[in-house]
Amino acid sequence: MITAGALALAGCGGGDDGEKADGGSDGGGKKSAPSVKLPKLDGEKLEVAAVWTGPEQKNFEKVLDEFGKRTGAEVTFVPAQDPIVNFLGSKIAGGDPPDVAMLPQPGAIKQAVDKKWAKPVGPEAKAQLAKNYTKGWQEIGEVGDESYGVYFKAANKSLVWYNATVFDNAGAKEPKTWKDLVSTAQTVYDSGVTPFSVAGADGWTLTDWFENIYLSQAGPEKYDQLAEHKIKWTDPSVKKALTTLAEIWGKKDFLAGGQTGALQVDFPKSVEQTFTGGDQPKSGMVFEGDFAAANAQEAKAEIGKDAKIFPFPAVGDEAPVVTGGDAAVALKDTEASQALLTFLASTDAAEIWAKQGGFISPNKEMDQSAYPNDVLRDIGKALVDAGDQFRFDMSDQAPQVFGGTPGKGEWKALQDFLKNPKDVAGAQKQLEDAAAKAYKN
Repeated sequence: MITAGALALAGCGGGDDGEKADGGSDGGGKKSAPSVKLPKLDGEKLEVAAVWTGPEQKNFEKVLDEFGKRTGAEVTFVPAQDPIVNFLGSKIAGGDPPDVAMLPQPGAIKQAVDKKWAKPVGPEAKAQLAKNYTKGWQEIGEVGDESYGVYFKAANKSLVWYNATVFDNAGAKEPKTWKDLVSTAQTVYDSGVTPFSVAGADGWTLTDWFENIYLSQAGPEKYDQLAEHKIKWTDPSVKKALTTLAEIWGKKDFLAGGQTGALQVDFPKSVEQTFTGGDQPKSGMVFEGDFAAANAQEAKAEIGKDAKIFPFPAVGDEAPVVTGGDAAVALKDTEASQALLTFLASTDAAEIWAKQGGFISPNKEMDQSAYPNDVLRDIGKALVDAGDQFRFDMSDQAPQVFGGTPGKGEWKALQDFLKNPKDVAGAQKQLEDAAAKAYKN
């Protein structure tokens, strides 16, 4: 795991750095040479499907635009819906699959391979992976001994974003432990601001809450066992984690809108509630990954000044770090599809999005100065410095029907638990019943 010390992030922000990406300035006004050679694809059409919307979609389209400029290919972004495997299934059944899909779960990659949709990564993309990625990030994209996914976008999902003005007015300090976090929440509440905005409408944010607590409290060995369903969700370690989670979820006054209101709030809205409203926003903190930066900026918050972060506090001996990511998978084995995978595995593609913010790259060779501020730079550096010592999002490792489907499985069980945080035993049974069915199929 990444240690807590590696993520002792500075609350200061930095201004934009000099442009440096493919075709950009290296700080001295010169054009930097491309780091990867791509074929000419004049007249070729390429469709790329992803569930990204808003700032994420816009920034990814800038990466696709650069690929199009370099190769001559005409690239179209195809908006997909969660769960993306179901979306792709309908497209494939209709005879109109996209060329490449961005899959947000290792479980989804395995499903695509099992269904014989996914095509193996070609030699040029493999060479970029070997050059730019640690073994751990390469292996996450593998099924069996074959590489299918290029992890382009990573996430540190162990961060709490806070409104600096709210903390200053309350006299609150960044907490180091879970006990400190509960105390800090009370301090914020006493100042007249609701402590947390919880995006209960998006079940994936709730799984991230649980995973951080469980990893820190139960430890990495138990985490791996639960991720593979080698222990049941009725295990005492799960009971302990849910009971801990209820110390915040169970306090109506700690959640913007209470439990019922939280279930109506999606992720972008949860960030907006934290960083709009002047001295009296609807909440003082919001838990989620580095990608929340883009939503905070949409709310006109300056990263490092108005919007600051601290690592998810230690519940056990060490603070947790849970990572996630999105992998490019070819659904058509064409020169154009493989060329895009090659480009996405390069430092050039990573730097294009890194400069926009709201993005962390697992590409260890990417120039860290591409990040637009010190906060994102520190997060990115910590991820790279960790090498292969990290834990990937548990729900993303699960079969998608359990870990990645709205209204079902873990998402639904944790939404029900948010609605009634006193029913720990009921939540455990609901989780285990859904997991047993999903892992059996």
